[in-house]
Amino acid sequence: MSSFAIIASVLATGFAAWRAGRRMRFFLHRMQLSGYKRAAFGASLRGPVFDLKMRASHVIGLALLALFAFVGSALPHAIVWLSLSWAVAFASSRRYRRDRTKKPPVWTPRMKRLTVVATLFGVVILVVAAIVGLQASTLQGILVWLAAWWLVDFGAFIWVSVASRIMKPFEARIHEGFKRQARAHLALRPDLTCVAITGSYGKTSVKFAVRDVLTQRFPVLATPGSFNTPMGVSKVINQDLTDDHRFLVLEMGIRHRGDIAELVDIARPDIAVITSIGVAHLESMGSIEAIAAEKLSLMDGLPGGGTAVVNGDDDRVLDGARAKVEAHSASEGLKLIVVSTTAGKGDCWAENIRYGPGGARFDVVLVSGECASVETALLGRHNVLNILLAIGVGLAAGMKLRQAVRGADRMKPVPHRLSMRTERGLTIIDDAFNSNPVGAANAVEVLAAMNGRRVIVTPGMIELGEQEAALNTAFGAQIAAGADDVLLVGPKRTTPIREGLIEAGFPDDRIHPVYTLFEAREWIAQHCELGDTVLYENDLPDQFTETRP
Repeated sequence: MSSFAIIASVLATGFAAWRAGRRMRFFLHRMQLSGYKRAAFGASLRGPVFDLKMRASHVIGLALLALFAFVGSALPHAIVWLSLSWAVAFASSRRYRRDRTKKPPVWTPRMKRLTVVATLFGVVILVVAAIVGLQASTLQGILVWLAAWWLVDFGAFIWVSVASRIMKPFEARIHEGFKRQARAHLALRPDLTCVAITGSYGKTSVKFAVRDVLTQRFPVLATPGSFNTPMGVSKVINQDLTDDHRFLVLEMGIRHRGDIAELVDIARPDIAVITSIGVAHLESMGSIEAIAAEKLSLMDGLPGGGTAVVNGDDDRVLDGARAKVEAHSASEGLKLIVVSTTAGKGDCWAENIRYGPGGARFDVVLVSGECASVETALLGRHNVLNILLAIGVGLAAGMKLRQAVRGADRMKPVPHRLSMRTERGLTIIDDAFNSNPVGAANAVEVLAAMNGRRVIVTPGMIELGEQEAALNTAFGAQIAAGADDVLLVGPKRTTPIREGLIEAGFPDDRIHPVYTLFEAREWIAQHCELGDTVLYENDLPDQFTETRP
């Protein structure tokens, strides 16, 4: 083989390795964004044939292999032409790096293990190809070698999926070890009171509100952010819980039946908080009744004498909680604290509620007649209820009403959950985390109260099952009453919102479809002026990004 042929072959191999590496990284990132769930990973790859799984280069590569396999021996400098053609076909990895990611890959130990196993498939293929190629003619050897690289490149999503399946039992053992360690840690702390919070909406906001109320009197540890999975909860207990803490405040999320039981098996609550029962995760849970049963099962983990603090404005929560209390024997005696934004309802309610761009003011009234005033920087109607739930936990912990209210006065907005800031002269309302029908309606209500031009940026709501389109259409009608311009992120996904806007009479020239959040920000920079307000309502992960045709 001539020196030029060697250089061309090395060049072809280099481009093939570069592209295969970028493609593997892309699918590993997708698997991580999908929570390492193979079903969710597969769903994220659905779309046009020539987009993620297959590229035009794969077809060209097969054509080159077939062409040179049949006529290559009759062509002068066949190896050179094959290698150079291959290098051109596989020179670009642009599809796998063109989109600016909002959440780059995090190289956790689990991600590294998955990477090693997925990469081993490619290594085995290349080793076998090298052995076979060495026993064939030079041209045939190059064909086998490039065919191996084609298979490594094309099969990247397959190797990642299979590697995840292989690693599942191993990861389960690792997870069980963390959970066992957390249970052992808590067993040594009989003096610790555990507060567990679940609900379709508002879990994280209520968790931090509970932390702020309890901190007025007790040393408190609360899980950060949305740490609401068995691994997130175990990590905090194992690494952050100290002998000084007297309260542990946990958020418990669900996606499937049995998730609450798994979390309660790690940390059994003394106080359970149920914020709401709604259509979030309807796609994975199947029905609103299944969601209700799963959320309310948190009360089954309460010990005798335990307390449930529940949202009295949600009939499913209230009726379900009362049924749970009645089902327990008198000797066990579960206590129930019902809070409400309706005056006179439950054990603790709000009166004289006043809203404004700067927050809310209201009076907290107990069924005993005791009353205290709250002034908070938190925005939106739903945050009044969140504060009432936190005050209810404070009362269950033995705090006086006025002491609990002091914690409420000091609450700050949770990042990305209807928080407000000023940015280059614009008022930014950031409600980008995990939009839901209740929170989205409240966010639009806040936007409507603002002065100047009002702009909303949204990709809509997801994981709402069969109701997703209808709920997004209704969301469009709500937006029409509170916004001047609408930026819809993902033209296909947001079609129901557009339909709702048009049906409500919203001007078509005020609806602006964009493909990414970055494009939306560019539009805002070009069209918005000082004093305008921009609401970011939901921000979907990278795997939901639509590609431009």
